[in-house]
Amino acid sequence: MIFSSLFGKSDPNASPRDVGHDELQKAVSEGGVTVVDVREPHEFAGGHIPGAINLPLSRFKPDQIPAGKPPVLICQAGARSGAALRQAHAAGATHVRHYPGGMNGWRARGGAVTA
Repeated sequence: MIFSSLFGKSDPNASPRDVGHDELQKAVSEGGVTVVDVREPHEFAGGHIPGAINLPLSRFKPDQIPAGKPPVLICQAGARSGAALRQAHAAGATHVRHYPGGMNGWRARGGAVTA
């Protein structure tokens, strides 16, 4: 799956760094992304997107993001994943995106969650 086609601009007002809900839901269901949850381990254990990995912002290093599938950062409400996104982009990992709605938005829109 090609990153640029997967995360096309379905919302003309969205930042090119953001991934919309429908795009993320499709990518997760097809196994086309690596979801990187930057919440703390106890938050992650309380429910996360199936297949997500946990790299807490408190210890986040952009070089820890696995290579391969396009990475999408997520947190609870969007602030921490935004901070991790800025760190990743500053380190040259400009292919990294984030889901600004966070787990709150993911759950509110019926996204799958596992513990």
